[in-house]
Amino acid sequence: MREMAPQMYDRASTVFSPDGRLYQVEYAREAVKRGTTAAGLKVMNGVVLLVDKRVTSRLIEAASIEKIFQIDDHIGAATSGLVADARALVDRARVEAQINRVSYDEPIGVEVISKKICDHKQTFTQYGGTRPYGTSLLIAGVEDNIPRLFETDPSGALLEYKATAIGAGRSAVIELFESVYDENMDLDDAIFLGVEALYKAADGKFDPLTLEVGIITVPFKNFRKLTADEVSRFADKIYEKYPKIPEEDKDAKKSDKKSEEKDNDI
Repeated sequence: MREMAPQMYDRASTVFSPDGRLYQVEYAREAVKRGTTAAGLKVMNGVVLLVDKRVTSRLIEAASIEKIFQIDDHIGAATSGLVADARALVDRARVEAQINRVSYDEPIGVEVISKKICDHKQTFTQYGGTRPYGTSLLIAGVEDNIPRLFETDPSGALLEYKATAIGAGRSAVIELFESVYDENMDLDDAIFLGVEALYKAADGKFDPLTLEVGIITVPFKNFRKLTADEVSRFADKIYEKYPKIPEEDKDAKKSDKKSEEKDNDI
């Protein structure tokens, strides 16, 4: 049998390369890495989801972009990657949640719904004529008064986290979480930490109007999104911690730097 050329191993999601890789799954992960930054944290009294929607044009209505979705009364999801793929998975998750309520007269478990979504994503790596979903979901909720946070991978892999992030700014967010995160912190502190992480991931190019935050608290088990005023309150604290440098000072620093470079050339 004639061997396939190396470049042909990435033409189908069902074909392994000689070194055991599924290139289409890896390409799907790249779509997630290029997506907007999303973060999630679980603490003693709840769980937080945050997304920097990163509006690319002032002509776009920021409210029309949705990256955090409600799955059930007690479950929410944040996305990064292809938004259309994410919407399809969110719709499927909502249907699964309603089927569970009708069948068993009880809300679906956070882990159960996460596994169902991952099982569905995994099938798209096994059958011909399909492609993997180019999106990852952070699925968060409260189950038996315990906050839960899961990440679904394009391959169908499922991991539970205390705090994590997906998207373009993942490395910067994880770096901050690893040094500051404490699972015993208050929910407000967790929201502030999440907002701070997105601020750092964006290198300070931060607009509270494009920041989406969803929370589920342990006592009430109800998912809700923070209002613009609530988000602005946390953003103001960020600006207090990281004061903006006036444009005049920035220009002065640039001029000083150019002068130093000229002196060095001389």
